[in-house]
Amino acid sequence: MPAFSFEALDAEGRVRRGTVDADSPKAARGLLRAQALVPLDVQALAEAQPEPSLAQRLLTRPAFNATSLAVWTRQLAGLVGSGLPLERALTALAEEADQPAQAHLVAALRAEVNAGAPFARALALHPREFSPIYCAVIGAGEASGALGEVLERLADDLEARQQLRAKLVGAALYPAIVTLVALVIVLFLVTYVVPQVASVFAGSKRALPWLTVAMLALSDFVRHWGWALLGTIILIAAAGRLALAKPGFRQIFDAWWLRLPLLGRLARGYNAARFASTLAMLAGAGVPILRALQAAAETLSNHALRADALDALALVREGAPLASALAQKKRFPGLLAMFARLGEQTGRLAPMLDRAATQLGNEVQRRALQLATILEPLLIVSMGLVVMLIVLAVLMPIIQLNQFVR
Repeated sequence: MPAFSFEALDAEGRVRRGTVDADSPKAARGLLRAQALVPLDVQALAEAQPEPSLAQRLLTRPAFNATSLAVWTRQLAGLVGSGLPLERALTALAEEADQPAQAHLVAALRAEVNAGAPFARALALHPREFSPIYCAVIGAGEASGALGEVLERLADDLEARQQLRAKLVGAALYPAIVTLVALVIVLFLVTYVVPQVASVFAGSKRALPWLTVAMLALSDFVRHWGWALLGTIILIAAAGRLALAKPGFRQIFDAWWLRLPLLGRLARGYNAARFASTLAMLAGAGVPILRALQAAAETLSNHALRADALDALALVREGAPLASALAQKKRFPGLLAMFARLGEQTGRLAPMLDRAATQLGNEVQRRALQLATILEPLLIVSMGLVVMLIVLAVLMPIIQLNQFVR
């Protein structure tokens, strides 16, 4: 039965908004009048969402962000796991939603389920809100009859990813702030303070120190060509973004990125942890290994690792064990192949892959914190050196002038 969003007046003249299930807009208005409501606006909720354009992504926000999706999945898992039918669970979540967009989305899902569609298919109609991995896991839970358990596992995975991402962002936040503040201070000193001080010595017949001359030349360049330099940087960044949109160049760039001493190891560990976590979740939900490998490969943001994962998929399709296929791809950490081999030997592939994802995630966190710990004092010392050079460039002519006067 379709779902409709409504705006109506109650007996006291207050505006009420919500959703109602009915066969048609006319029937929806009849239901509202039966509840002593005066319908003002009744609109059918969209049954499917097309893939949003770039403008839509920038101007509109999805109903669920990463945190709210994990919370919503946990709530749904609790309701379904307690024995509540899926339709009633969705009804309860729609009524308790804090935002109208979430309420409308859940009402649309409930309408699809009421019409007889599988829950996974209803989720797939909203690709902006629910990823193919999310839908695949839900579909496996429905097929196995353990939807509540699968929802719990999915909520655990979403929360673990959110925690890992939050820790990585937190580790990079302080160095980013220090770098931004340092750039602002240096630009202010170079473009304003240095020219003001230099104007005092403009009429002097004596030659200025070489450090002051160099700083004045830099200041003059920044003041006259700063905007052109900024525009050039923006054009280079835009050209790089367009180049990265091409699969061939993106794969070459990602392969080069993985070879970097520190950032490359972080990228490889993060992607491997995400790949192992997704593969463990899908395998534990009963998804066939080939389909699980295909879906897990699509979650990799690094295209070089994604190509390796698809090559491993081809080897597994030809009959090779998963551990052997992963071991042939040297860009994946050896830890992943080792745990996959243990899982295949013991018949506990999903738990072993989940353990590998945990260890890889912990290693990524440790390395990120170490890198942030090293960068913080280096950035502070570098900022201090730059400011010291600028101060020396200003003070040296003053000291020289004092010596001349004596």
